[in-house]
Amino acid sequence: AALLAIFVAAAMQEIAVSLGTSLYFAVFIPAILVASLLAGIPAGIFGVLVTIPIVWWAFMPPHFEFNPLTKADYDRFAMFLLWSSLAVYFSHLYREALVLLRK
Repeated sequence: AALLAIFVAAAMQEIAVSLGTSLYFAVFIPAILVASLLAGIPAGIFGVLVTIPIVWWAFMPPHFEFNPLTKADYDRFAMFLLWSSLAVYFSHLYREALVLLRK
């Protein structure tokens, strides 16, 4: 589930880049939310860990090579980690609430 969500998000990010936007992680946070809602915390964490090198390699200039990160890039990674960890945690809370409501 996580790989499929990340693959779809990467395709959407490629379309967004071709249209001229430079929001590196914008489409990956909903993908991580969907993956963690469908498959739980491990899938969400796996999605986060896979997304970081994909964005660094494919979408940050120069494209398709790893380059040294700037302070702004570190800030982008930190904000992505913050928002994605909140998405994974809230999806975990939602899954627990569903279990309690079903009892």
